[in-house]
Amino acid sequence: MTTRTVRVIEVPRIHIADFLNMPDAKQVGLYFLIGDTDSTDKPLLYIGQTGDLTQRLKNHNNDKDFWTRVFVMLSTNNTMTQTHALYMEHKAIHIATEVARYDLQNGNTGSKPYTPAPLQADCEELFHTLDILLSTLGQPIFESIGIHTPSTIVDTRAPQNPQQPALPEIASAVIADPQPMLFYFKTKEATAKGYYDDDGFVVLAGSYVLKRNTPSITKITLQIRDNLLKNGILREVDDNVYELMESYLFKTPSEGSQLVAGCSNNGWIVWKNAAGQTLSDIYR
Repeated sequence: MTTRTVRVIEVPRIHIADFLNMPDAKQVGLYFLIGDTDSTDKPLLYIGQTGDLTQRLKNHNNDKDFWTRVFVMLSTNNTMTQTHALYMEHKAIHIATEVARYDLQNGNTGSKPYTPAPLQADCEELFHTLDILLSTLGQPIFESIGIHTPSTIVDTRAPQNPQQPALPEIASAVIADPQPMLFYFKTKEATAKGYYDDDGFVVLAGSYVLKRNTPSITKITLQIRDNLLKNGILREVDDNVYELMESYLFKTPSEGSQLVAGCSNNGWIVWKNAAGQTLSDIYR
């Protein structure tokens, strides 16, 4: 995918030799190794930069097993310097770590070079374009799944304050993103809320999850819970429940609801908005 200044090339690992034979592989570049997985864990990600893509990717093909495809960022006019690449690598690792959509495989945070103001502005513009291109290619590496917090999500249980001043209009061509509708799921001891979007179902931080589970719970749900406990995303509250410490994206609504209840259920039915409508009522 290409703009006037930036190009992002997606290369499946099986075709890496073909890419390495292209003239583009001789450029300075920023790259993202992605490990696809059929499990419910986050995709694996390694972020790097180099002045010689041919050699660096050849090395990664020999010594890193996890990745199945690489996304390579290049300048369309071959003007990206090592300083550009170092600056963006450092920024990319920092944001990807904060967002936590992917399981980052980097052992360090990169090295931020001295960057004069004009060059920094150039880097920021390139990075903004990179962000858009990666998302368009299905890799929202820098997009936070917790961007909608309970205070900014439209909650249909209470009307918005009519006295609240309207936000200034930035430009007529800019349309605000629609805010998601909250859905709720309650059991006798656990209660959770979240929202549905194009990426899946996000259960929001502060939700409570039952500790105990029934034999009907799926193996995948147990794997998710073990992973969340291992990474400190689920924290013990008492003998009955855990608390979700950060918003978490599930591939399906049922993955989220089964984790909350500790048993098999249909997320399309049990998640309901404040008006009592199910996810199925709204989105199907």
